Amino acid sequence: MVTLGSAPAELDEAASLRVWHVTKQFDSPDGGTTPGALALDDVSLSIAAGELVSIVGPSGCGKSTLLRMIAGLHRPTTGEVAIGATPITAPSAERGLVFQDPNLFPWLTVRRNIEVGLVARGVLREKRAEVDEFMRLVGLEAFANSFPHHLSGGMAQRVSLARALINHPKVLLLDEPLGALDAFTRMRMQDEVLRLWRAHGTTMLFVTHDIDEAIYMSNRIVIMTQRPGKIEEIIEVKLERPRDRGSQAFLNLRGEILETMHFAGQEMAGNKN
Repeated sequence: MVTLGSAPAELDEAASLRVWHVTKQFDSPDGGTTPGALALDDVSLSIAAGELVSIVGPSGCGKSTLLRMIAGLHRPTTGEVAIGATPITAPSAERGLVFQDPNLFPWLTVRRNIEVGLVARGVLREKRAEVDEFMRLVGLEAFANSFPHHLSGGMAQRVSLARALINHPKVLLLDEPLGALDAFTRMRMQDEVLRLWRAHGTTMLFVTHDIDEAIYMSNRIVIMTQRPGKIEEIIEVKLERPRDRGSQAFLNLRGEILETMHFAGQEMAGNKN
């Protein structure tokens, strides 16, 4: 099992993640007795509280499946997924999930979209002041009464991030959250996610097909194999922050990851798994 050293003392150890010998085999698509696709095969990983880890790998290797198991949307066929010492068996507000599509409610304003989780939990009255705080945090206070169709792609994704973070999750799961944005907006949003990460110390697990994005943002990068997904290697990113995308050290690390993935000289496909 791949492990980390101890988490910083100021961080809640209950925000750590553990994936222990996890296998995921889906049911037969036709409902028969023949097993369905084997998505993950004996995956073990530990993530310390407050760490930002990226997962990269070819399309269909099980990255999103792993994220959904941590979110509690899928159950492992074998093995265990836990937050702190508590096994994950169902969705919970302590694990926020952000998708590539912001999935905003088109009939609700920015403010109302951010409030959705608070309303569902019945805590809006006592948490109402935090809505203004989070709108300021993501720079959208001037758009509080705007509807999603008034927003750019980057703004809509900021609403999605605020909606997830306002519930103060111990872990934030991000499934290719910037993949639909243009290159310039994507780089700005990478800095936005890093700013929110530094401000809150939230444990983050980030699925991406973009190797440069993974290097720019992560403490460590998990490289997965073709399906059935296994962890091929975990690379610690030792570059100082803020990171220079054009530095030789950055480019050297990019080449190392490409070589590890057997895609040297090629860009990764942009499709989600």
